[in-house]
Amino acid sequence: MATPKLSVTVITFNEEENIRDCLASVKWADEIIIVDSFSTDNTPTICKEYTDKIIQREWPGHVKQKQFALQQASGDWILSLDADERLSEGATREVKAEIKNHKASVDGYIFPRRSYYLGRWINHGGWYPDRKLRLVRKGAAYWGGVNPHDKLITKGSTKCLQNDILHYVYRDISHQLETVDNFSRIVANIWHKEGKRFSLFSLLIRPTASFFRTYFWKLGFLDGMPGFIISVITSYYVFLKYAKLWELRKNQQTTA
Repeated sequence: MATPKLSVTVITFNEEENIRDCLASVKWADEIIIVDSFSTDNTPTICKEYTDKIIQREWPGHVKQKQFALQQASGDWILSLDADERLSEGATREVKAEIKNHKASVDGYIFPRRSYYLGRWINHGGWYPDRKLRLVRKGAAYWGGVNPHDKLITKGSTKCLQNDILHYVYRDISHQLETVDNFSRIVANIWHKEGKRFSLFSLLIRPTASFFRTYFWKLGFLDGMPGFIISVITSYYVFLKYAKLWELRKNQQTTA
C-alpha cells in the first residue's frame, strides 16, 4: 500500500525574513502550496526555490485566505503552517510516522506550539503548549474562527502529538505592538458591525483581569522580563479592543 501524500500550505505577504526556514523544515513534503498576497519583497523568489505552486491572490482576511489554500491541496493529508512557523525535527519524524501508519479513525493531528520571543522560548503565560490543529485529512476540515484569530476545525476525531511546531512570533516589541494595533482594529470593527455595545466596565476591568490571568494564574512571571512584557502588552491589547469599539460608536453617533 502506497504511503499517503502530504501537502503543505502557507499563506504569505512580505515574509522574506521567515519563509526560507519555514519551507526548509517541510521541503520533504510531496507538495508545497504558497498563497501570496502580492508581496513586494523577495518572498515569491524564495518560495520558488522550494515549489512552483505559488498562487497570487488579493488578501480577503486570514480565514478566507487559509481556506482557499486548503482547497488547493491535492495530498491525502494537509499540513497548514504560518510563514513564521516551522516543524521541529521531532515533529517531522512524528508526522512522517503518523502518515505512514495512520489510523482510519483519525482525521486530524494537534501540535503543541512553542514561541520564541525576546531572546528565549516562552513556556508560560498561556503561550505554551498553545495546542493547534494543523495536520488534517483532505476533505475532513475547514478554516473557521473570527479574523484575525483563525482556527482549523474538524468534526472528526483528533490525536495530540508530542513534538512542537516552532513559532518565531515577533521580531521585537515594536513588531508586537504593531500587530496588537492591527488586530485590535480588526476585532473592534467586527464587534461594531455585529452591534456589540461598548461597556465601560469591560474597558476598566478586562485589561487588568487579563494581566493577572497571564502573569500570575498562568505563571507568566516564570518567563522573566519577557513574561512581564507579554502580560502587559496582552492587557493593552484587551484595552485597545474596547477603546476602539468606543471610538467607532462615538464616530457613528457624531455622523448620525
